[in-house]
Amino acid sequence: MKLQDVQKIARSTGVKAGKLDKTALIRAIQQGEGNFDCFGTAHSGYCDQTACLWREDCLTDAGAALSA
Repeated sequence: MKLQDVQKIARSTGVKAGKLDKTALIRAIQQGEGNFDCFGTAHSGYCDQTACLWREDCLTDAGAALSA
């Protein structure tokens, strides 16, 4: 998902995007929704949150962190 799409979701949920990067913005949205702010932390490659809107990007980002 592109940053612009995430910013649109943030606006619709009342989260102020400001100058947050994608990861910080998604975590702010997660917190605002009352969920764990866990985006990008699945460093083991495992996530049990199968209904999460961010899951695909999260696992991709976490996998990139593993290979860096």
